[in-house]
Formats: sequence, C-alpha cells, structure tokens
Amino acid sequence: MRPAAARRRTEAARLLRDAERRTAPVEPLSVTWPAPDVADACAVRQDDIARRPASGASVIGHTAGLATAPMGELPGVGRPHFGHLLDDTVHRDGGTVRAARYRAPRVEPEICFRLARPLRGPDATLSDVLAATDAVAPALEIIDSRVHDRRITATDTVADDAGSAGPICGSFTPVAHAPDLAAVHVDLLVDGNRVATGGGQTPAHPAGAVARLANALAAHGEGLGPGHVILTGAMTTASCIGVDQKAEARFGALGSVSVSFI
Repeated sequence: MRPAAARRRTEAARLLRDAERRTAPVEPLSVTWPAPDVADACAVRQDDIARRPASGASVIGHTAGLATAPMGELPGVGRPHFGHLLDDTVHRDGGTVRAARYRAPRVEPEICFRLARPLRGPDATLSDVLAATDAVAPALEIIDSRVHDRRITATDTVADDAGSAGPICGSFTPVAHAPDLAAVHVDLLVDGNRVATGGGQTPAHPAGAVARLANALAAHGEGLGPGHVILTGAMTTASCIGVDQKAEARFGALGSVSVSFI
C-alpha cells in the first residue's frame, strides 16, 4: 500500500475510534476519502481492530452483518459483510447497559453459534459449521453507527465494522439438542410491546451465514477458532432503544434473551 494511502487508512481508523469513544459521529468515509472501495474500507477496519489489544480488548468472534433479508434490504448498505465481536463489549443476559455509551443504539435479534473446533474457508459448508459447533443461543446485538447515517454506503458500513457495538447471549443449548434452527421464529419486544417479528418462514439455515463468514475470512487469511461466537444475522429489522427501556427477544424453544438500557 502506498504511504499516502496507509496514512489515510490509519487516520480514518483513528477517527472511527474517537467517534466511538466520544459517542459523536464522523463524516462517512465515502465523503472524506475520494472514491474509496471495499478494499480501502476493509483496510480501515483491520487497522482499527489490530489496535484494540493495546487497550485490553480481544476478538472473541464475529457478526455476519447484513447476512439476512431484513437488514440486507436497507438502502445503500445491502452488501453482506462481517464485523468483529470484542470481549469488552459483551453484556450479560438480563443485565443493564448504559445508554450514554452509545450514540443512537438499536437492537436486533440473532442466533449465536459457539464453536468447539476450528473452522476455515474458503470451502466451508453448512455441514462443516454444524460439525464444528458446540452450542447455539438466542442473542441480541447492539448496533450503533459511528458515522453520520445520511449518505451512508456499503464502504462506510464495512469500515465501521458493520456497526457492531456488542452482543448479549442467552443460555446456550448443545447443537444436538437445539430445535430446527431454520424454523425458529422470533419476536422482538421493547418494554413488553412486540415491535418486530421474523424467522420461521424460510428454508435458509443460519449455519449458512457462519459458512459464508468463514469463507469471507479466508480471503483475509483468517479463520474461526474454538470458543469463537458468531452472530448469524438479524432476523428482524433493528429497533431503536433508549434510556429506561428493556429489549427482549423470544425465540420459542430456543429461549429468550433481554437487556435493559439505563
């Protein structure tokens, strides 16, 4: 990479980190960096993630951003991609989260996979995923864009690590005893009121999102390791959440998960 491009990448990553720390959005990369492409955005994201261990954070898994229809339909950001899950962003099921930590948080229900064995692409299949999986759980993901939403593009979302801001996982069920994951239905509730519903109407299996993730990571020389958790994509549209509100996702036989914002 040319020195000027490397400096631009480092500066963009710094701006995104500062935006997260200050909960103040920055201009989209597509505005401040003329003609960026997805490779540029991936370089910004990797620069950011590579610097996280210096502040004590570790990557514990990934989120399959925009992997499912409800989120893939969002204008301008319909290209599937992935984000990273960091151990300092994990929240406890049934616990509380400080709303001031985020700029404009939203929540979305997802199914979480926990691996027992390594999984690498580029030819990972659904069967490979199930063979490598230890257990699955109901989950919520907090989403919080670090860039201004106006004029946002896929490039901006990739650079912003898919807007991932932290997972909340419910109780894990051994994969051999889990219900049919392709048929799982979910209701998303805020303060007890159902705000979205999804799943249960498609033959697509969430393990397919994990396989696509493993294959995408292979292009970056990465893989998934034992203990990694993977959020497989939103099953409904994301719902805004604020102070003194509680979000809950009910996944039928798979269980429920909740978090309250204070």
